[in-house]
Amino acid sequence: MAPALPIKFTELVQLTNLGVQPGSIGFNSCTLESDSFICVREKKDEAAQPEVVIVDLKQANNVIRRPIKADSAIMHWTKQIIALKAQARTLQIFDLGAKAKLKSATMNEDVVFWKWFSETSLGLVTDTAVYHWDVFDANQPSPVEVFKRNQNLAGCQIINYRVSDDGKWMVVVGITQQQGRVVGAMQLYSRDRGISQAIEGHAAAFGTLRLEGAPADTKVFTFSVRTATGAKLHIVEVDHQASNPVFPKKAVDVYFPAEAVNDFPVAMQVSQRYSIIYLVTKYGFIHLYDLETGACIFMNRISSETIFITAPDSESAGILGVNRKGQVLSVAVDETTIIPYLLQNPANSSLAVKLASRAGLPGADNLYAQQFDQLVNSGNYAEAAKIAANSPRGFLRTPQTIERFKALPAVPGQLSVILQYFGMLLDKGSLNKHETLELVRPVLAQNRKHLLEKWMKENKLDCSEELGDIVRPHDLNLALSIYLRANVPAKVVAAFAETGQFEKILPYATQVGYTPDYVVLLQNIVRINPEKGSEFATQLANNEGGSLVDIDRVVDVFQSQGMVQPATAFLLDALKDNRPEQGHLQTRLLEMNLMNAPQVADAILGNDMFSHYDRARIAALCEQAGLSQRALEHYDDPEAVKRVLVNIVATPTFSQDWLTNFFGRLSLEQSLDCLDAMLKSNIRQNLGAVVQIATKYSDLLGPTRLIDLFEKYKTAEGLFYYLGSIVNLSEDQDVNFKYIEAATKMGQFTEVERICRDSNFYNPEKVKNFLKEAKLTEQLPLIIVCDRFNFIHDLVLYLYQNQQFKSIEVYVQRVNPARTPAVVGGLLDVDCDESIIKNLLSTVNPASVPIDELVAEVESRNRLKILLPFLESTLAAGNQQQAVYNALAKIYIDSNNAPEKFLKENDQYDPLVVGKYCEKRDPNLAYIAYRKGQNDIELVSITNDNSMFKAQARYLVERADRELWAFVLSPNNLHRRSVIDQVISTAVPESTEPDKVSVAVASFLAADLPAELIELLEKIVLEPSVFSDNENLQNLLILTATKADKGRVMDYIHRLDAYNAPDIANICIEVGLFEEAFEVYKKINDHKSAANVLVEHIVSIDRAQEYAERVELPEVWSRVAKAQLDGLRVSDGIASYIRADDPSNYNEVIEIATHAGKDEDLIKFLRMARKTLREPAIDTALAFAYARTDQLSELEDFLRGTNVADIEESGDKAYAEGHHQAAKIFFTSISNWAKLATTLVHLEDYQAAVECARKANNIKVWKQVNAACVDKKEFRLAQICGLNLIVDAEELQGLVKQYERNGYFDELIALLEQGLGLERAHMGMFTELGIALSKYHPDQVMEHLKLFWSRINIPKMIRACEEAHLWPELVFLYCHYDEWDNAALAMMERAADAWEHHSFKDIIVKVANLEIYYRALNFYLQEQPSLLTDLLQALTPRIDVNRVVKMFEKSDNIPLIKPFLLNVQTQNKKIVNSAINDLLIEEEDYKTLRDSVENYDNYDPVELAQRLERHDLVFFRQIAANIYRKNKRWEKSIALSKQDKLFKDAIETAAISGKSDVVEELLRYFVDIGSRECYVGMLYACYDLIPVHVVMEISWRHGLTDFTMPFMINYLAQQSSTIETLKKDNEERKLREKSQEKDESNTPILGGNRLMITAGPAGGRQSPAPFAQTNGFAPQPTGYTGF
Repeated sequence: MAPALPIKFTELVQLTNLGVQPGSIGFNSCTLESDSFICVREKKDEAAQPEVVIVDLKQANNVIRRPIKADSAIMHWTKQIIALKAQARTLQIFDLGAKAKLKSATMNEDVVFWKWFSETSLGLVTDTAVYHWDVFDANQPSPVEVFKRNQNLAGCQIINYRVSDDGKWMVVVGITQQQGRVVGAMQLYSRDRGISQAIEGHAAAFGTLRLEGAPADTKVFTFSVRTATGAKLHIVEVDHQASNPVFPKKAVDVYFPAEAVNDFPVAMQVSQRYSIIYLVTKYGFIHLYDLETGACIFMNRISSETIFITAPDSESAGILGVNRKGQVLSVAVDETTIIPYLLQNPANSSLAVKLASRAGLPGADNLYAQQFDQLVNSGNYAEAAKIAANSPRGFLRTPQTIERFKALPAVPGQLSVILQYFGMLLDKGSLNKHETLELVRPVLAQNRKHLLEKWMKENKLDCSEELGDIVRPHDLNLALSIYLRANVPAKVVAAFAETGQFEKILPYATQVGYTPDYVVLLQNIVRINPEKGSEFATQLANNEGGSLVDIDRVVDVFQSQGMVQPATAFLLDALKDNRPEQGHLQTRLLEMNLMNAPQVADAILGNDMFSHYDRARIAALCEQAGLSQRALEHYDDPEAVKRVLVNIVATPTFSQDWLTNFFGRLSLEQSLDCLDAMLKSNIRQNLGAVVQIATKYSDLLGPTRLIDLFEKYKTAEGLFYYLGSIVNLSEDQDVNFKYIEAATKMGQFTEVERICRDSNFYNPEKVKNFLKEAKLTEQLPLIIVCDRFNFIHDLVLYLYQNQQFKSIEVYVQRVNPARTPAVVGGLLDVDCDESIIKNLLSTVNPASVPIDELVAEVESRNRLKILLPFLESTLAAGNQQQAVYNALAKIYIDSNNAPEKFLKENDQYDPLVVGKYCEKRDPNLAYIAYRKGQNDIELVSITNDNSMFKAQARYLVERADRELWAFVLSPNNLHRRSVIDQVISTAVPESTEPDKVSVAVASFLAADLPAELIELLEKIVLEPSVFSDNENLQNLLILTATKADKGRVMDYIHRLDAYNAPDIANICIEVGLFEEAFEVYKKINDHKSAANVLVEHIVSIDRAQEYAERVELPEVWSRVAKAQLDGLRVSDGIASYIRADDPSNYNEVIEIATHAGKDEDLIKFLRMARKTLREPAIDTALAFAYARTDQLSELEDFLRGTNVADIEESGDKAYAEGHHQAAKIFFTSISNWAKLATTLVHLEDYQAAVECARKANNIKVWKQVNAACVDKKEFRLAQICGLNLIVDAEELQGLVKQYERNGYFDELIALLEQGLGLERAHMGMFTELGIALSKYHPDQVMEHLKLFWSRINIPKMIRACEEAHLWPELVFLYCHYDEWDNAALAMMERAADAWEHHSFKDIIVKVANLEIYYRALNFYLQEQPSLLTDLLQALTPRIDVNRVVKMFEKSDNIPLIKPFLLNVQTQNKKIVNSAINDLLIEEEDYKTLRDSVENYDNYDPVELAQRLERHDLVFFRQIAANIYRKNKRWEKSIALSKQDKLFKDAIETAAISGKSDVVEELLRYFVDIGSRECYVGMLYACYDLIPVHVVMEISWRHGLTDFTMPFMINYLAQQSSTIETLKKDNEERKLREKSQEKDESNTPILGGNRLMITAGPAGGRQSPAPFAQTNGFAPQPTGYTGF
C-alpha cells in the first residue's frame, strides 16, 4: 500500500462552470489577491460590453458581475473593495458594498503591475519606480513613491511584488526571454537603508521563524532561481537582531525533471503556521521546503496546466492557485500524515521532530517520549526538560513529568531541573493548570510575589479557583484578579465586598449571570458604609433587566436604621421611571419626607417627578405641613380647594404667580366660585390677588361675568383696576363704558379723558349721555367725545344752554380749532347774538381755522357779511390764505363794491373759484377772473357761450399758447371760423409782438390750414404793416408756398428781399426746386453755393465750368476741380486746382494721381502747393514722385533744400518698389544707417554696408549684413558684423548654426575667440566656443576649460564632451559642477583616458551615492590593487565595513586590505574581527592575535577556539584556552591548560568560574600529579570555592597537612567571626520579638477601628481552618451565608 501523501490537494471550483470564458483566464485578465475573491475581466464578443466577474470563495463561490471597463481589476483581501485601472494610468477604488468611490488618482506614467500587499495598501510598479498607496488614509490622496526601479529590471515583465509584514523590505520580480530561456530578475529594497540589490531570481517571499533559544523571531527572505546551470532555493536572514543567534544562509538545489527543460519557479508562499515554503513552477509542480533548514519535504505535480497566479490560504496555512484551465486548486499540509511521511526516511527524523514541535503535529509522540526517557536516564536533565517543554501539543507536559523532575536530585550550584523546566515553559508560552499550581507554591513560599504578577501580566499562568485560594492569604487583590480570570463568581463577589469595591459587584454579577442574595448583602453594606450602601442599592434597583431587589425591602432596611436621607436618595433614583405599579412607593417616599423634612417633599413635588401616589393622602399631609400650594395641587374636592384658597394669601410662602397659574387648572365655574369665596371671605386681603387672576383669565372667564362679580361686592376699585388692565386691549364697548364709569367714580378724570380720546370701542352716544348726566366740573371728556364723533351741534346746544361760553372758547381754541366753522354754524342755528359770534371769532387763531368751511357755513345761511371784520383782521394780521381773498371777492361782488378793480388788481384770490361765482352774475367779471388766472378752457367756454369772439381772439394772440390754439383751431370747434376771422382781421393786425404773431402763425401751420395761413401772411407781409419786413414771416410765406402752391415760389423770391436766402435755398433743394435755389444763390451772389447746386443737384460739370469761367473765382474753381477729380478727370481737376491756386485737397489729389500714374501732373500740383503749404504729405509725395520719375538730381536738390517730407517713409517706399538708388539718396540724407546698410547690400557695396551697420548698431542690420558677407565669403567683414551679434545671447545660436551649416568652422572659432575679449562677452560665447572646439579642435578643449570653466554653461558643455568622447575634460567639468558621483563614474568607466589616483581619491570622498564607494573598491581591486589601501584609508569613515569585508572575502583578497582591517578593528565588528583573526592565524602572529582576542570580543568564540586548540603552536592553544574561559567553557579551558601544562592559567580559570565542582576536580588533579605548589596556589586562589571538608579529606589522605595549614587557619578565623556576628544578630532579634509581644498584649481584643468584614470573626477562639467556608471567613458577622 502506497504511503499517504503529506499534503491535502483540493479543487475548490472550476471557473468555466461559473460562466467564465476560457479566453479570459490568464495572467493579464484574472487576479487572485487572497483566498477570498477571484476577479476576472471578461468580454464575451466584440459587440458585448466588458464585464468584471467576481467570485466570492468564502460565500459558496457566489458570482457577482459588474459592467466595468478597465485594464485591470483586483479585489481587496477580505472586503468588497475593488481597485480598477484604466488606460494604464487612471486608478479608482470603489466600495462595492457601500456603492461609493473611495479614492481616485492619475499617475504620470503607466502602471505595469499592481497588487494589494496589506489590508490597507496597494503596491504599484511603473517603468521607473515603485509606489505605495494607502486607500484608507485621507491624508494620502495619491500614490507615494517608495523607491526607483533598478536597471536590471529594464525590459522585464513584472510578475510579482512582495512586501514583508513589517513593511521594511520589498522585492519586485520580473522575467524576460533571453537565449531561449526565461530569465528572472529581482530588485530587493531595504526601506531603512534606502538601498536596493539586484538579484537573479524567478520567485520570492518573506517569512519569520523562531530559532531555538532565540528571544525574538528571525526575519528571512527566500527566493528561487533557475539558471542555465541549475536551480537553487535561497533562504537568507534580513534585519539581524543582536540578541538572536545568527541564521546561516541556506542554498539548496531545486529539482526539476529532465523533461521539464523550460520549467522555472513562478510563485512562492510561506506558511507561518508550519514554517514551510510552498514553491509552484510553471509546469504545475509543487515543492514543500522547511523554512529553517531548507530541506525538501515533498515534490509532486498537481496541474498539467500552468498555475499563473497564487495566494496564501489563510484557513489551512496552505496555498491557492489558478491554472489556465480555470481550476482553482488548494494545497495544504495534511497534519495527520506529514510527520509519519517524514519519519519514513530516518534522515528526516530531526526535521520531523522540529516540525511536530513547532506546529504541534501528531506522529512523533513516540519519538519524543523515547528521547525524553533516554535523556532522563542518561542524566541530561536540561535537554530532557527542553524535550518535554517542546513536545507536540504538550503531550509530555503532565503531572507525572513534573513529579519526575521534582524527584531528580539537585546539582550543586545550578538551578533545579524543575525550575529549569518551568523556565523553558515560560519562555515558550503559557503554563497549564497543574504546572501553574506547582510553580506558584514555591514562588509564594519564597515571598517572590512580583514574579507572579509579572507572569500574570504576560498571561503565562492558567488561572483557576485553586490558584486563587493559594494566592489569597498573600494578596487579596491578586487573588481577585485570578478569580475573575477563572470565573469563580462567588469568590469574586466576596473579594469585591472584602476590598470595598461594592460598585463592581453588580456589573460583574450581571456579566457572568450570577445572582447572590442582594438584600442580605445590602444589610451588611449599609451597616458598614451607609453611603456606599445607598449607591449599591441604587445600582440594584436600576439594573437594565429590572430591579434585582424588592424595593420595599430595601426601604425597610434603610428605615430600620433611621436613614431617611439615604432612603430618599435611593427611592428618587429607583422610582425615576414613574411607573403605575410604584404608586405605593411614591406615597411612602412623600409621607416619609412630609413628616420629617417638608422642604425635601416640597422640592420633590416641585420637580413633578411622580404621578401615581395617593394624591388625597399627600394633599392632607401637605396642608398639615403648611404647604398650601402643594395641597391645592393635590386636592380635587372643590370645598377643600376653597378652604385652602381663602387664606393662602396670608401664608408666608405665598406666590401670586403660582396662584394665578393654579386658577388656570380650574374649571370656569370653579374659578368663579373660588374668586367669589375669596372676595366674600376677606375682600381687603384678597382683592389684589383676585384682580390679577381676573386680569390673566379675562378672556376665559368673560369680562361680563367678572364685571358682575366686582359689582356684586360694589368695589369700584377692583373694577377700575381690573378693567384698567384689559381696556387697552379690549374691543368690548361695555368694558370701555364700565371703565369710563369706574374711573369717573374713582375721580380718575385723566383716565376718562384718555379713554375718550384714544379708544375706538365705546358707544359714543351712550358715553356722551353719561358725561352730560355726570355734570363734570371739567367738560373736556364730553368735548372730546363730541369732537371725535361729530356731535358738534349737540355739544354747542348743551354748552349754550348751560351758559358755558368759556367751554366753547376752550373747545375752539385748545381742542379743535378746525371745528370753528361747525361751532359758528351751530351758534347761528340757535340764533346766537352776532356779537358773541364775532367775539368768538376774534379769539380764534385764523391760521388754524379752515376759512373755506367757515365761509361755506356762513354763506349757506346767507350771513356772509358777518365774516367781513374777521377776514379784514385776518388780512391785517398777515394771513395770506387764498380762501380769505376768495371770501372778500365774493363779498365785494355781492355788495358791488368795485369788484372789477379788485379782480384786476388783486393776485391772491382763486380765479377759478371766483370766476365760477361770477359766471351767472356777470360774464365780463368771469372773463376778467379767467383771463387773470389763465383758465383757458373756462374762458373759451364762456366767450363761446356769450359770442365774445373778438375778446377770445385777442386772448388767443396774447396768450400765445400752442395747445390752446390747437384746441380752438380744432375741426370740432363749431366757432372756429368766427374766431379765425377775428384773428386775421383784428387780433393779429393789432399785435405788435412778433413772437406772439409767430405762435399764431405756427398754430395755423400746425392745424394744417395752409390757405388760411397764406391769407394771414399775405395780410401782414405783402400789405404795409410792422411785420412787412419780418424775416421769419417772409420765410414762412415762401415755405408755406413750397408746400401748398409751388407756382408762387419764384414770384415770392423776386418780390421779397428780407427772407433768409440760405435757408430758403436749402428748403427749395429739399423739395426739388433746384432752379429756384440756384436763383436764390445768384440773387445773393453766393457763387460757390450756386456752383455747388449745378454740380451736385443739377449735375452739370460743364455748366459749372462755364459758370466758373464767368465769375472767375478761386472757390468756384476749387469746387469744380473737386467735381472733376471725383469724376476721374484727373488732369482737368489738377488744372482747375492750379487755376484756383487751391492746394487744400492735396491728400486726395496725391492719392488719386499716384494711383493713376499722373506723376508729371502731380509734380506741377505739388510745386504749386509748396508755395503756400509746408505739409509733410506734400513734400513726401513730391520727393517720391521725383524718385518714381528718376529725377534723381531734382530729388537731391529737393532734399538739400528746406522741406518737411517724411524722407524715411519715402525711402521705404522706394526700397520696397526697387528704386534702390533713390532709397540710398533718401537714407543718406537722413543718416538712417540701418536702412542704408540694407540698401547698400542690395547695391552690393559691402564695405560701405558694414560701415553703415556700425553706425546703425542694430541687431537686425548686423544679421543682414553678416549673412550677405558670409554668402559672398567676405569673412573679414562678416567677422566685424559677427562680433556685434555674438554679444547678444539670443542671436548667438543662430549665428553658430549659420557658420556650421555653411562649413566655415575655423572662421566660427576665430570669430568666437575674437569675441572673448569683448567687454560684453557672456557665458554663451565661452560655452559655444568650447562646444565648437570639442567638435573641430578637441586638443584645445582642456586648455579652454581650465581658463574659462567658471564662465561656461557646464551642463551644456558636459553633453558636448560626452558626444565628443573627451573623458578627461568630462571629469574636469563634473568636478567643477559638483557632480562628484558622475565624475567618479566617468573616471572608472574611462580609466584608460581619465583616471588619475590622487584626483580620484579627492573626488570619491565627495560622492553622495554610497554604492559608488564599493564600485570604486572593485575597480581598484581589478585595476590598481597596490593603491587599494590608500583608497580605503580615505573611504573608511564613509563605507560599510561589513560589506567591504564580505566583498573581499568573496574575491579571496583579504590580505590586500589588512592595514584597513587593523585600522577599523576599533569598531569591534564581528566580520572584521573574524577576518583579522583568520589572517593572523595564517601569519602565525600570536601576539597580535592575543591582543585582538582580548580587546575585541565580537567574533564566534567557539569556532575560533576550536581552530586554535588544534594549532601546532602552544601560544595559539593558550589563546584558545583563554577564549573558552571568557565564554565560561571552564572544563574545556582547563583541559587545554592541563594539556600544555599551563597550570597557572588553569588555576585562574577555575577561580574565575566560581564553580565548586570545577575547582575540586582541578585540585584533585594537582594532588594526583603531585604538584604541591599548584595545590597551595589552588587553596589560595579558590579559597571561597573549596568546601573545607574536601580540603581536610585531601590533606589527611595525601599527607598535605603542612601545605593545608594556612588555609585552615584562615578558615577558622573567618568562622569564628561569622559565629560572633550571628550571635549578636540573634540577641537583637529576641529583643524585638519580646517588645512586639508586649504591644500585642496591650491591644484590645475587639479593638480599634477594624471593620468586621476585613478583621474576620471577633471571638476569642482560633480561626477555622483556611478556606473552611467558600469565601474564606465565617458567615455569622458578615451575612454572606447565601453564597
